[in-house]
Amino acid sequence: MTDKKKSVHDAWSSRFAFILAATGSAVGLGNIWKFPYITGEHGGGAFVFVYLACVLLIGIPIMIAETMLGRRSQRNPIETMELLTEEAGADKNWHYLGWMGVIAGLLILSYYSVIAGWASAYIVKAFTGSFFDADAVAIKGIFTGFVGSPMQLIFWHSLFMAATMLIVVRGVKNGLEKAVRFLMPSLFLLLLILVGYAMTTDSYFQGLHFLFVPEFSKLTSDSVLTAMGHAFFTLSLGMGAIMVYGSYLPKGISIAKTAFLIAGADTVVALLAGIAIFPIVFANNLHPDTGPGLIFQTLPIAFGAMTGGWLMGILFFVMLTIAALTSSISLIEPAVAWLVENKGFSREKACVWSGLATWLLGLGTVFSFNVWSNVKFFDRSIFQLLDYLTANLMLPIGGFCIAVFAGWIMKRQHSEQELNMPTALSYQAWKILISYVAPLAVFFVFLHVVGVL
Repeated sequence: MTDKKKSVHDAWSSRFAFILAATGSAVGLGNIWKFPYITGEHGGGAFVFVYLACVLLIGIPIMIAETMLGRRSQRNPIETMELLTEEAGADKNWHYLGWMGVIAGLLILSYYSVIAGWASAYIVKAFTGSFFDADAVAIKGIFTGFVGSPMQLIFWHSLFMAATMLIVVRGVKNGLEKAVRFLMPSLFLLLLILVGYAMTTDSYFQGLHFLFVPEFSKLTSDSVLTAMGHAFFTLSLGMGAIMVYGSYLPKGISIAKTAFLIAGADTVVALLAGIAIFPIVFANNLHPDTGPGLIFQTLPIAFGAMTGGWLMGILFFVMLTIAALTSSISLIEPAVAWLVENKGFSREKACVWSGLATWLLGLGTVFSFNVWSNVKFFDRSIFQLLDYLTANLMLPIGGFCIAVFAGWIMKRQHSEQELNMPTALSYQAWKILISYVAPLAVFFVFLHVVGVL
């Protein structure tokens, strides 16, 4: 496409760097913190089945589309939608899709950073032996005392946001790329160590049964919406992250192949996290439907009782923090890129302003666990409202709009040129999924949830 102004965009050094970075964006708290607890809340295997179907039929086609849009424009998400809307001769209102993605990313990071702060704090708690020989009551007391202290949460929230900004300020090659080259292999290694431990427990097969044997009677319409929303959340779709990462992707690299690799790696990590966590939960007679505090209220009991639990606890929460960090840098990058490219900010200034705004928003989540715990909006705390608004509404709506734009608005020759798929059949299969299957699936799930169907 023709550009009206020179791009100040950087680029990944290789396809491998992009895969690591995009996988890092996808693999995060959603896999290790959120996937196990929502799977526990929604009955196990049946929920996993629906989630995997959503990843395959909705998530991957939309990931291909979002990456394609970013690479074609080689701009931040806001300017991407402005340029591509103009190129397609479409209604100018489509550019609001870029804005929604950037805003969703910052909203998610605002509470994401708080939860990541929990993980960072629990590294210290594990290291100092806080979980040693502690029973369920003691562990719950540690957790409630921790989240009940706004000053502790603010400290760890601030520390995590500072770490995120320090990586992002260094740019694509020196910041994002170098970070994920170290963090992602470390994450996989630590996860495999924990899976190896889970295999030694007496409840290993009980955990597998819960995770992989579906009981469809436990599914509700809310379960389906949650599964679909989590497919968007865990693949970083609809929040501008994949679009901006795609904009750094050099021409000539297969978007479809990389999307399958990224989604595959992300799904494997989520399932491995479940395989590691649920046997430990069942082995200690704990409940899988504990909610957001699952890994903070159940696993420490196991770490305190098991041989080598001190080291396993440290490794687990280090892994959780690493996973959070690889995602947080992608959540803030779209806003930083827009400020640099459209407002003439230096990267340092853009990081400071984006990080400060996100940090301030995060205080709402901090206080929702203590001093504002009784403050409810639509019967939800600030944290619960942000989580529901982003994961279950903004991301699926963003994904729906990306599918419609890529499938119906963008000119066929442009998408064919950008994707450059090996066969006409593979392109046609994607075209059917992105034009019909993905948007209709999202649309009908929403109709069912609001009671129309």
